[in-house]
Amino acid sequence: MTAPSAPAGRRRLAAPTVAMLPRFADSLSFLYLDVVRVLQDDTGVLAEVSSDRRGRQTVYLPTAALSCVLLGPGTSITARAMATLARHGTTVVVTGSGGVRCYAATQPDSLTTVWLERQARSWADDNRRLAVATALYERRFGTGSVPPGTSLAQLRGMEGQRVKAQYRLLAQQYKIGRFRRSYDPAQWDTQDPVNLALSSANTCLYGIVHAAVLALGCSPALGFVHSGNQQAFVYDVADLYKAELTIPLAFSLNASTNPEAEARRSFRNGLRLFRLLPRIVHDIQSLLDPDSDREEPDPGEELVDLWDPVVGTIPGGTNHGGAS
Repeated sequence: MTAPSAPAGRRRLAAPTVAMLPRFADSLSFLYLDVVRVLQDDTGVLAEVSSDRRGRQTVYLPTAALSCVLLGPGTSITARAMATLARHGTTVVVTGSGGVRCYAATQPDSLTTVWLERQARSWADDNRRLAVATALYERRFGTGSVPPGTSLAQLRGMEGQRVKAQYRLLAQQYKIGRFRRSYDPAQWDTQDPVNLALSSANTCLYGIVHAAVLALGCSPALGFVHSGNQQAFVYDVADLYKAELTIPLAFSLNASTNPEAEARRSFRNGLRLFRLLPRIVHDIQSLLDPDSDREEPDPGEELVDLWDPVVGTIPGGTNHGGAS
């Protein structure tokens, strides 16, 4: 018995392939939630908030299009909702009030290890690690601005001078007097609006970079400039964008009465304008593999292979019982 043919004028759709899946670089930016309950129902993942005036309100989350969800204080999430976010490759970051400070983050498990292996090789070799660290500084200062043979100590000094110069320039522009960068969680409420806005915007930036690092399958802990912290690589990459995004934004909010919230909203709006997610993905890949111009790993590389000390990588999914 043969299967009935498709009606005339209708074309049978092709089966979906891995290459048809949405790319991380095309995702939306991030969503910050606090004082809500995140759960899964028959329709999808939703955020539920209760109030005395309006009763219970629900908002459905576009989980497949979100790159990162920041869960602030007063937030609870169910296991079913977490499972859905994991399936969609959405990074979940647990943060402090206003998105300040990152306490924990999830990582989808169905990821290729191509970029993690390249990161680990570069990190474990002192010469290659220095080359990546130098490339990070060159991207911040401009190509050709780092003389050959410059040490990391000299690079750090160049960075400090440039950041201070930018602080002075912006302080003069907004007429706020002398500015000193300060981050003191113990005296958070007593800090000036610029420091509050800068800390809030930087934390959102860390969340986005963290999501990009995890989406590529890299390790947030294996940093090239920073070291000794589970987010060392996140700080490395995030530093590429602060002078362009978070620092000018913070100074523009020097007269704000709620600089933390305004910094988050303005930063989120700016992400689409600057197309930050595709830039992060491209920058990480070009740092770890300067000769590669691909935006993402070939789906064929996502198959599980086996390692051999003589020949390198050999195909998985094969019975090697008869091998000599």
